Amino acid sequence: MGVHRMVVEWLEAQNHEVAHLRDLGLHTLPDPQIFEKAVAEHRVILTFDLDFGEITAYAKGKRAGVVLFRLHNTRARHVVERLSRVLADSSTALREGAIVIVEESRHRVRRFDEA
Repeated sequence: MGVHRMVVEWLEAQNHEVAHLRDLGLHTLPDPQIFEKAVAEHRVILTFDLDFGEITAYAKGKRAGVVLFRLHNTRARHVVERLSRVLADSSTALREGAIVIVEESRHRVRRFDEA
């Protein structure tokens, strides 16, 4: 959600399976449906949309990894730089359904207890 195509291309070059909602014609889906799709397909959501933090927190045991960017510098190169660090440090947590909040100089992992 809101992620530049250059970030998607970088992920593809890193051999990640990537789907951009705009490419699928799904960019107008409501956030809860995007989350459900990610859960069903075992995907990680990359987003600037703060609503996904709340959706993830109240998902009642449903888990999808979420990378939530809270960056002032949203240029694609900076996002890729921050994302590369997140993936190196937090890929296991993301596979387990955690949310990773990415800020300018750090990132935090938040895990949710099964409800």
